[in-house]
Amino acid sequence: MKHVVAVAAVILRGSRILAMRRASHKVGAGLWETVSGRVEIGEDPKHAMLREIAEETGLSVDLDPRPVDAYVGKRGTEPMLVVVYRARSEAQQVIMSDEHSELAWLTPEEFRERSTLTRLADAIDRAFE
Repeated sequence: MKHVVAVAAVILRGSRILAMRRASHKVGAGLWETVSGRVEIGEDPKHAMLREIAEETGLSVDLDPRPVDAYVGKRGTEPMLVVVYRARSEAQQVIMSDEHSELAWLTPEEFRERSTLTRLADAIDRAFE
């Protein structure tokens, strides 16, 4: 059985995290999430995370080397392992890619109110511990 391996970043700035809304042309359109993406074959997950952050936000971050969480979900019909990292950025300007239509710096509670991704919201809580 094929498994998708993905990474997600909880990017902290003070007491808020960067949340992004998936663009209308993407799977899961309108969904609030954090920066995320697939790990390419042979790619180190930390490098994949830094690549995705650069591609989707243009931000330079300090990435914690140890994941704060990992969980299993689904991407369509395929099982997907998501490894969640914590990162910090003091940068003010986010250069959003076309993968997202909106962004906001949210508290963990505000993220939970906007997103249906309960397991990711739990990982966000862990990132603040």
